Amino acid sequence: MIRQSAILFGCLALGELIVYLTGVKLPSSIIGMLLLTLLLRLGWVKLHWVQGMSDFLVENLGFFFIPPGVALMCYLDIIKAQFWPIVISTLISTIIVLVVTGWVHQLIRKIK
Repeated sequence: MIRQSAILFGCLALGELIVYLTGVKLPSSIIGMLLLTLLLRLGWVKLHWVQGMSDFLVENLGFFFIPPGVALMCYLDIIKAQFWPIVISTLISTIIVLVVTGWVHQLIRKIK
């Protein structure tokens, strides 16, 4: 369990360091996940080294949504005032993402 935590938090810390040193405008957690993926793909980190902690985090993923959900309740008055713009922009952006994803998929399939 200690090795699993050290690997996961080490990748997160490396992501933080990369963001700090380079000033990249990406979240350090994303960079840390990319580093972990790279380490797994290169075989420098074995999957079974991080499997247990990863399974634990995925099984308890719902707990990570509680703080944002509570914070969301603090802004219910703003959400209520802007309900329709939020709903319309969400629907339009979802449709655009689906259409663009479909087009890109078809384009990639034609190229291959």
